[in-house]
Amino acid sequence: MSVIRPATVDDVPAILRMIHDLAIYEKEPDAVKNTPAMLTEVLFGENPRVYATIAENSSGTVQGFALWFLNYSTWEGVHGIYLEDLYVVPDARGEGHGKALLQYLAATAVERGYARVEWSVLNWNEPSINFYKNLGAFPMEEWSTFRLTGDALQAFGADVSEAKEALTRG
Repeated sequence: MSVIRPATVDDVPAILRMIHDLAIYEKEPDAVKNTPAMLTEVLFGENPRVYATIAENSSGTVQGFALWFLNYSTWEGVHGIYLEDLYVVPDARGEGHGKALLQYLAATAVERGYARVEWSVLNWNEPSINFYKNLGAFPMEEWSTFRLTGDALQAFGADVSEAKEALTRG
């Protein structure tokens, strides 16, 4: 049985541990720069815009988490939920925690009048892809995810005046 609840400050160490475990699973073991202080601030600071939901077993042991934030559909005119991370500890997979976390987010979207819950999944992650499809989710076949990060982001965003000038030239 899975107990789903909003994360608390006391969950930050477990969430961060699972973020590290997820990075290892996704073949990026050294990519996590997040710290307890950073995670605490975004989840529980003065104006949080990122949310975490916890899955526990019946004895209260954290078994997984979902980290999410709001997006917006210009076509629908309402918010949606973007699921940044969904992770269940390996020993607890198959016990319904992942499904319960996604159902909680779906129920949240329905209750609040949001248009969708969406997320990305690595193309090679067949177990997750099959799990999501079995829930009724579908891949956005005609869409590709793009990202501007690292040196490219720094170079592109470095000179604001140059960018503004280029925009005015049209």
